[in-house]
Amino acid sequence: MTTYRTSPVRIAAGAARRLLDGKLFVVVTALCAIGVLLVWSATQPRLLADGGDPQTYLKRQIVNVLVGLAVMIAVGLADHGTLRAWTPLAYLVSCLSLVAVLTPLGRTANGAQSWLAVGGLEAQPSEMAKPVLVLTLATLLGDRPTGERRPRAVQILLALAAAAVPLGLIMLQPDMGTSAIIVITVFGMLLAAGVRWRWLLLLVATGVVGAVAAWFLGLLKPHQVERLLTFADPMADPQGAGYNAAQALVTVGSGGLFGQGLFQGGQTEGRFVPEQHTDFVFTVAGEELGFAGAALILVLLWLVLWRALRIAGESITSYGTLAAAGIACWLGAQTFINVGMVIGLAPIVGVPLPFVSYGGSSVVACLAAAGVLMSIHRDTLRRL
Repeated sequence: MTTYRTSPVRIAAGAARRLLDGKLFVVVTALCAIGVLLVWSATQPRLLADGGDPQTYLKRQIVNVLVGLAVMIAVGLADHGTLRAWTPLAYLVSCLSLVAVLTPLGRTANGAQSWLAVGGLEAQPSEMAKPVLVLTLATLLGDRPTGERRPRAVQILLALAAAAVPLGLIMLQPDMGTSAIIVITVFGMLLAAGVRWRWLLLLVATGVVGAVAAWFLGLLKPHQVERLLTFADPMADPQGAGYNAAQALVTVGSGGLFGQGLFQGGQTEGRFVPEQHTDFVFTVAGEELGFAGAALILVLLWLVLWRALRIAGESITSYGTLAAAGIACWLGAQTFINVGMVIGLAPIVGVPLPFVSYGGSSVVACLAAAGVLMSIHRDTLRRL
């Protein structure tokens, strides 16, 4: 009889595939790799012009991705019990961080005091608040570990109260983009939890009344009003309030089908689009990689959302279903808003493109969410 030996490398690879979702891992890693290249291309011209190291942001983003991947693997290997046990503490730390942002420790950028600066380190607590809130709502809206379920009204009130704290603190910054993403995420998770439509319609009506009241009472900041008016007519003031929107459209449209080539974009090299390595990184893809490259990014992001929804549907626990559905709502809403503001389908509110934009807080938060999906997938396989 002939015996076949399996190499230790193949055994380890097989074990890794069983422990982590290989498909999701490949997709998010590809998105991060594309993001590293786009960030490098967007920042290199300015650094060269200023006499700095053209690879500064390249090196930083690589570190951000490596840290995020480590967090993703650690979260992916954690079971539901561990995630549930740490969620209350993470929620408390998240809320305290959002409070600290509003103190002198906070730093203002683009009209919002959303950054926390301690020593030489900076972080954006509102980014990490997204996955933490998703896990918190999944805990409150789902069944308890014992299988018991709270009364529906109690679940809804607890979930709304838990969401109101970080949402209120983020609105005080003020950060309209992140606030909108949180509202959409909460609504989506309530829908996934089977909340009756009358509750959902009541929440929508309350939100509409609040938005109208904020507009007519003058509660919006001047730059927020300008962004909304610019969205209505981007070309009304192309050299002023509408500059970002106008230049973003020109940059994306200049790429054609296959783009001008990586590091070859005229608009990008000329630094016509502000914040191009963060909120407007999709313009770099449109100009240098063309429609084909931009479409590839959207397809990869769609695969992440599809995988999240698939994991939500396959999960045999309410906690897993709600957490995966919440992540899908969050990443889907953020993708739509980011790409929408670049191509004129949404007002400019300043949110990063998931997995692609520069920034440690955003990259780590998104990869942590991918880790949660892997944990849910692994738990489902274990229970089958």
